[in-house]
Amino acid sequence: MFRWIRMGVLACGGLLAGAGAVVAISTWRWNRDVERAVMRLGTRSLPGAVNVPDRFHQTELESLPAPVVRYFAFALTPGQPLIRHAHLRQEGTFLMGPDTWRPFTARQHFRVNPPGLLWDASIRMAPLLPVRVRDSYLEGEGRMYGRVLGLVKVVDLRGTPEMAMATLQRYLAEAPWIPTALLPSGGITWTAMNETTARASITDGATHCSVDFHFGIQGEIVSMTTDRFRDVGGTSVLTPWEGRFWDYERVNGMRVPTRAEIGWHLPEGYVPYWRGHLFDFEYEPSLA
Repeated sequence: MFRWIRMGVLACGGLLAGAGAVVAISTWRWNRDVERAVMRLGTRSLPGAVNVPDRFHQTELESLPAPVVRYFAFALTPGQPLIRHAHLRQEGTFLMGPDTWRPFTARQHFRVNPPGLLWDASIRMAPLLPVRVRDSYLEGEGRMYGRVLGLVKVVDLRGTPEMAMATLQRYLAEAPWIPTALLPSGGITWTAMNETTARASITDGATHCSVDFHFGIQGEIVSMTTDRFRDVGGTSVLTPWEGRFWDYERVNGMRVPTRAEIGWHLPEGYVPYWRGHLFDFEYEPSLA
């Protein structure tokens, strides 16, 4: 009997070791693909981009709506280097079902002018059971891709105009983490909506989108709203979308929000699905 028990334990150990090796290889492949995607963020150039400044000048604020001018006075100082690439870390919770929040960690990468985005997250569904997710806007294509343990594919949405618009909107909505990306030199067009709201628009190739930013009494961005495509049973449905920002800190001479929440406005009301803390900001200036 003990001989069979020992053989069973050895067999289970072999299966676990084999499964561990498969997971390790899948994790290595996932991380390799992320590294390649980050490299792609830096390879695309903007056609016809000449005489782009490398520092913020007050002349960029001419003709901008009043709340936007106040925002840049709050977030930037004259001579602030314009950011070309940004890398930051996130931790927080993600809504995976009704009243079911799961912890996540993520690394986010941005490219400015032309715009690019890569969000690489690990959401812990259960102990030793992470879901790896990538949201990206690369070379004009939007994609959402996810695998359990890096092995079993659970989502892969890409290649449609709706997906491109949704991911470019995410880039624009999260640009408060890179304040210089919201300048006209970052490809942004501003339109006044009222005394505390302005619409930011961006065009990249065939993709155009906008979000409305709402400003606080200090000039800071406190929230953003827009209609964004949401996948509902395989169909893209325009749905009111909102992000909220707070706990501003000065990082590399810029004021950026370090906490945020994102959610959908559904028939039953506002439903947040992402809550996060931002930290470990790394900026690569255009003049580097």
